[in-house]
Amino acid sequence: MSKFTHHIFVCLNERPKGDPRGCCAALGSVGLHAFFKKEVERLGLKGIVRANKAGCLDQCEYGPSVVIYPEGVWYWVGKEADVTEIMERHIGKGEIVDRLLMPGKNGSLPMVQS
Repeated sequence: MSKFTHHIFVCLNERPKGDPRGCCAALGSVGLHAFFKKEVERLGLKGIVRANKAGCLDQCEYGPSVVIYPEGVWYWVGKEADVTEIMERHIGKGEIVDRLLMPGKNGSLPMVQS
């Protein structure tokens, strides 16, 4: 059994400039991953929540792409404030951050107790 309650996977995949599929790294995912790690630390969740680097999550058109398990909730994250909101609401309170949900990936979200 994992000691982590949540795994946050952040796509850090790089594609050549101009690739029609897009590129999460070119949209700032590397810095956003680092900020997820800082938020884990700030909220005292080190050893409980893990912010993982991921290769391509195959959702390039929505990037930067993030998926959180065990819920399997997919987000697009554009700035550090989005990371903070996900960490405080989704991870901290069990609330889904509707405005950041990735289109078409979250059809049957689990009920989350608050």
